[in-house]
Amino acid sequence: MSRTQVRTLYMLSMIAVDMLMAAAAFLLGYRARQLVPFPTTPLEIVGFANYLPMLVVQVVTVVVVFYVNRLYHVARAHSRADMVYSVFAAVSVATMLSVAISAMTFKNTIFELDFPRAMVLYAWLLGVILIALGRETHRIVWHQLRARGIGHDQVLIVGSGEAAEAIVRLIQLSPGLGYDLVGVVNTNGNEHRTAGVKVLGNVSDLADILEQEDVQEIIIALPEGTDRYDIARIVSMCQRGSISIKIYPDLFEFITTGITIDDLGGIPLLNVRDIQLRGWRLSLKRGIDMIGAILGLVILSPLMMLFAFLIRLESPGSVFYCQERMGLDGQAFQMIKYRSMRQDAEKDGPGWTTKNDPRRTKLGAWLRSKNIDELPQLINVLLGEMSLVGPRPERPIYVQKFRQSIPRYMERHREKAGMAGWAQVNGLRGDSSIAERTKYDLWYVENWSIWLDIRIIARAVWQTLFQRDSNAY
Repeated sequence: MSRTQVRTLYMLSMIAVDMLMAAAAFLLGYRARQLVPFPTTPLEIVGFANYLPMLVVQVVTVVVVFYVNRLYHVARAHSRADMVYSVFAAVSVATMLSVAISAMTFKNTIFELDFPRAMVLYAWLLGVILIALGRETHRIVWHQLRARGIGHDQVLIVGSGEAAEAIVRLIQLSPGLGYDLVGVVNTNGNEHRTAGVKVLGNVSDLADILEQEDVQEIIIALPEGTDRYDIARIVSMCQRGSISIKIYPDLFEFITTGITIDDLGGIPLLNVRDIQLRGWRLSLKRGIDMIGAILGLVILSPLMMLFAFLIRLESPGSVFYCQERMGLDGQAFQMIKYRSMRQDAEKDGPGWTTKNDPRRTKLGAWLRSKNIDELPQLINVLLGEMSLVGPRPERPIYVQKFRQSIPRYMERHREKAGMAGWAQVNGLRGDSSIAERTKYDLWYVENWSIWLDIRIIARAVWQTLFQRDSNAY
């Protein structure tokens, strides 16, 4: 099956799923209105056959609105939270349009009917739920197909250093993305292999490599500090045929994602540091933290007591472990965790936790893999020392080390440390690159929003319940 055929099948199958789910939501909305009338009891119950024209309008409108909003774009990977938000917005617009179109189209015809408010509400709510579930099922099916080699694209990496290695490792560990690595085109002329992948040549050889290799996509992942002219030159060399080009952003691009333009007496200025979390937003975030911490401690208290009992039963020592960490404005505080190591784990001084660390207890290893050892930090959140979401705090001894080698590292302390962070839900924890974590932390600081916090919390809960963190040692 050709690449074009696969893409066409992907889009048509997604349209079919959306149409099926939209129709099912309309039908269930009709039934729900009969069973649970709202806000008033229904008058004479009209047969469903009379609503078929409205059903057609609803389904067609959903597909059209989704198409206009580029929701049939073939995506390699996407955030479930973003998907649900996009479906929510698109179904809301489609529902309002379908009601208006039905009212205008069927007026003074044999199909003229009142569209009951309860039925509209049920169809809208069920539409959001069913279409989101349908799309998630579609994503899982295509993920499995790609993992089996169906719909793969040949991808070429142009770059070197940590950026190129990060992209290569991600592709190697995620067969469901549907990429076959052709190789790497080096940009520094020193490396023979990048993360185990053969280097095909240097940038000067790029034109010849593209002539020889069947490449559908190019990912440019250059080291930080690369001259903008070099990137533009490489992009111009790659622009041939139907090759897609993507660029891995460096630190500057990470922190200027939401770049805006200010005016200074008629002179335009690029605003790259418009700190989002200030003023009333601070009070809003603090209120959410307090509500979340109280609810979490109340709801999870039986489980937390059970874990405390099991920890005490497995090994001698205290149930909790308090460790000095650095938080907002570089101020130290005592962070509370469940003890996951032996009582004498730091008899030789502090040390970075490594894979298969012998200091861990059996229960502690499991608690760390599921991030459950961090639940007592709800107390830190309640006390105002931490937030539910924010950059993960480090020990002062490591902060002093990182601030000397990583640019802008201390700027991640402009917000409270968090139980869950943007870097951590993206797999950057444990023995992972501190420089990469800092990129994600700075992006979060510069682009904070309530919706972003909700996304991070949802992903953290999902990962705790259904995934094992391979980097959590």
